[in-house]
Amino acid sequence: MYLDRRLVEVARTERAPLIVSMTASVAAAAATVGGAACLAAIVAQVFLGGHGLDEVRAPLILLGVAALSRAVFTWLANVAAGGAAISVKADLRRRLALRLTTAGPLVLGRERTGELSAAMAEGIEAVDAYIRDYLPQIGRTAAIPALVAVFIALRDPISGLVLLLTAPVIPVFMVLIGRAAESMGRRRWGALSRMSARFLDAVQGLTTLKIFGRSREQAAAIARLTERFRATTMEVLRVAFLSSLVLEMVATISTAVIAVEVGLRLLYGRMAFEPAFLILLLAPEFYLPFRRLGANFHAGMEGVAAADRLFGLLRMPVAVATSGDRSRELEPVPHVRFEGVSYTYAPAAGGEEQATPALSGITLDLPPGQQLALVGPSGAGKSTIARLLLRFADPTGGRITAGAIDLREVPPDAWRARLAWVPQRPHLFAATVADNIRLTRRDAPMEAVRRAARAAHAAEFIEGLPLGYGTPIGEGGLGLSGGQAQRLALARAFLKDAPILVLDEVTSQLDPELEARLMRATTRLMEGRTVLIIAHRLATVRRADRIAVLREGRVVEHGTHRELLDLGGEYARLLAAGEAAP
Repeated sequence: MYLDRRLVEVARTERAPLIVSMTASVAAAAATVGGAACLAAIVAQVFLGGHGLDEVRAPLILLGVAALSRAVFTWLANVAAGGAAISVKADLRRRLALRLTTAGPLVLGRERTGELSAAMAEGIEAVDAYIRDYLPQIGRTAAIPALVAVFIALRDPISGLVLLLTAPVIPVFMVLIGRAAESMGRRRWGALSRMSARFLDAVQGLTTLKIFGRSREQAAAIARLTERFRATTMEVLRVAFLSSLVLEMVATISTAVIAVEVGLRLLYGRMAFEPAFLILLLAPEFYLPFRRLGANFHAGMEGVAAADRLFGLLRMPVAVATSGDRSRELEPVPHVRFEGVSYTYAPAAGGEEQATPALSGITLDLPPGQQLALVGPSGAGKSTIARLLLRFADPTGGRITAGAIDLREVPPDAWRARLAWVPQRPHLFAATVADNIRLTRRDAPMEAVRRAARAAHAAEFIEGLPLGYGTPIGEGGLGLSGGQAQRLALARAFLKDAPILVLDEVTSQLDPELEARLMRATTRLMEGRTVLIIAHRLATVRRADRIAVLREGRVVEHGTHRELLDLGGEYARLLAAGEAAP
């Protein structure tokens, strides 16, 4: 009956409340049967037997107890199923958040943010209907009709046989409809994901679209995706309405067949009134679980379609693997070494046919307290080296060591606690200025935040903001200039005070005067620390202790600024041309 193995496996963690829900539903059905028997007895005694209120008081009390029991058991079934669905959704969110975190930026960088948002929001909510309604209803459909059929067959074998013959018709129709509904649900979910991704891309890039006059074109593209989503949604609704109509007709016709055969036998005196009336009361209850299963079927299929994407995300590989915990053995300022390091980017899903090699046999030294600058054209592998040092991924060949310890033997969080990173395009969150600086030390006192801001020459503009350090800034640094955002990122590094620094051209968005001041501040920050500098402008690497020139994922030259100039090779040509691509 279209059980999705993955969702069933997830639901097993909430086996107890789901069993309670189905058991309570069966108990409610039993109360319904008992109530129907009491009602049939009361009607027969009062209208045919001429009994008074005192004589039917006992069945009336039982009828009231049955009605109250049905209400209580139905409420319990709904509460238990709803609680199971809430727990499953919470567990899925936790697992997805953990997997997205462990997958790292290299893997997530190939995903579209809008699609991820749709999966985390609408996708998980779509699973709710599957766990809360569809899955328990399958159990109810298996148990309740059997209970009603056995009760009726004991009273009237002919009516029990009719129920047995008509019951399989409904599942057959559901299977036939389900094949179409499942594919339509997947198309609808795909359309929703694409629409969400395109809309978020358009919102995030609205300024660029306006500048280049492409906003109307983007709006038209979103409108086409919206129309496609509307069309697929209407297809699903059309099938849902038609299937509901078919199921209602089958259930109604089957109930009518029961009514006709019971009525004819009652008319010819071959059946007593009380069992006939009881069977007519219970016949709709026999088909009711099938009808409710049909009503929940399409919501369940939407959950199955969403599960394809959710479990695809859960299968994303972990970015880094840890074979032990030797973090306590690390020296305060370790000697970092790349030994024959290679890295190959995995092919994008459904995209590139081949993996993309980024580094090949890289060997580099980062001695304690020294600065190593990486230069080279775009795509040479500079950023990949920094990402491997930050443990966003593990090398696919060779190893990176800190002292004598392979970084694979150090948990990523423990290693990153020793690093400060100042990217070229820092990400700022929708929070206050102080909270954004405190990102590297959540418990830092306000005075430490102010000292870090002064060291990064950010205090001057922060104190000019309406609320100073308590001023909220927009997502992505909205409301701040590129230079201001970069100074906040540098303040984070000052606040963290880590022994290893990774600097990605920290002065690229500053005016010459401020750049000179920040270079002096950065020089103070780098004292006594191991520093990896990703250089996009060669003028900023002259004072580095060592310079490595990269091309096509290999180190082609290595030495000091003067040594490389005297060599007259790649570095000298890059310097002469004033070229170091970002």
